[in-house]
Amino acid sequence: MTVTRARLGALQIGSSPEGTAATLARILAREAAIAEARLDLLVMPEALLGGYPRGADFGTRVGYRTPPGREAFLAYWEQAIDLDGPEVAALCDLARRTATAMVVGAIERAGGTLYCVALLIGEDGQLVARHRKLMPTAAERLVWGQGDGKVLPTLSTRAGLAGAAICWENYMPGLRQSLHARGVTLWCAPTVDDRDMWHISMRHIAYELRSFVITACQYQPAATEALGQPVTLRDRAEDAPMLRGGSCIVSPLGEVLAGPLYGEEGLVVAEVDPADVVRARFDLDITGHYARPDVFGTPA
Repeated sequence: MTVTRARLGALQIGSSPEGTAATLARILAREAAIAEARLDLLVMPEALLGGYPRGADFGTRVGYRTPPGREAFLAYWEQAIDLDGPEVAALCDLARRTATAMVVGAIERAGGTLYCVALLIGEDGQLVARHRKLMPTAAERLVWGQGDGKVLPTLSTRAGLAGAAICWENYMPGLRQSLHARGVTLWCAPTVDDRDMWHISMRHIAYELRSFVITACQYQPAATEALGQPVTLRDRAEDAPMLRGGSCIVSPLGEVLAGPLYGEEGLVVAEVDPADVVRARFDLDITGHYARPDVFGTPA
């Protein structure tokens, strides 16, 4: 059956300073709003469960590690989730109860290594897959491992085929090309990038891929410490939010359909026509008539 209308959402919310259990409780408290929105797909921010350690240096300099830094890593590791843990089970139950497919950002632990991941959960409450961020950015490499390139998973939803690119993975042309070639029409972008340039990038990527883009960013009020370490807010006023958000939904022609939401938590929702993807690809399909495999090779 062809779906003529679909509802897409981005939940702008931040990790609780009280830890992962408190963050999960904040997500579950949104159940009524999620159910009322009748969403076909909901995207939540990067590192929502487990937290994004903005401002933390884990006591590290090139060639040096410190005991306090190791303690900070231990504290961070303890807030990470396991795929078979209660947090994932609770999210799956939430998806099932609200009949909503979800892409959720989290920090996954595997032995002594942490990964920034996107959990792909079907509307039936099944964990379909998880995508590990391929390339942690800058100092993220101190605490996150690299995901492998075996699989870039997709999630089938009532609204279309969804794929996930976490934060600056969106700036990897090969990754965009690969997921596009798999038929993705719903581009999910969990992030903690709240700059104006991110909003510009989301519009560009939607226009390039001719797909709907749903990006969800954390909102964090002004803070004075992260993982017990002082935070210097060099690039913003002292009373400005630590992360100001910016979640939004963009059409396949780069038009902003909902958001961007700044300065508060909230649910951003847009009702869309999935056929707009085909209409938009009439004149640009980067793995179709615009692919030119004779020049560039066959897309992965």
